[in-house]
Amino acid sequence: MANAASGMAVDDDCKRKFLELKAKRTYRFVVFRIDEKQKQVVVERLGEPNLPADECRYCVYDFDFVTEEGCQKSKIFFIAWSPDTAKIRSKMLYASSKDKFKRELDGIQVQLQATLQLQATDPSEMGLDVIRGRAN
Repeated sequence: MANAASGMAVDDDCKRKFLELKAKRTYRFVVFRIDEKQKQVVVERLGEPNLPADECRYCVYDFDFVTEEGCQKSKIFFIAWSPDTAKIRSKMLYASSKDKFKRELDGIQVQLQATLQLQATDPSEMGLDVIRGRAN
């Protein structure tokens, strides 16, 4: 069902790949893009965190880390990539679709507390130091 605000639906494959990342830990990254012709969010790439320098994307990252107490943990980050060089229309489309898209993924997820969100406009805003700091 399309989102009334943005007109974007979420392809079922997005939900499947997110579940595989979360439950089976098949990959560490899933990158999603909006396909304007199909009017839906689709999976663009698995396993590679490479994001385009001038286009918006959504990304889900399964981050492993060790706490200060020495416990091995994992947290899933939702990254909304919106570089300054992206077109205004694209930024608006991704911003207006983001909440619905996250809800679609969250519908599968039992423990929402383990999901963290980052809004990034520059690669330095989603570096490992930033993610590590947010995970603890």
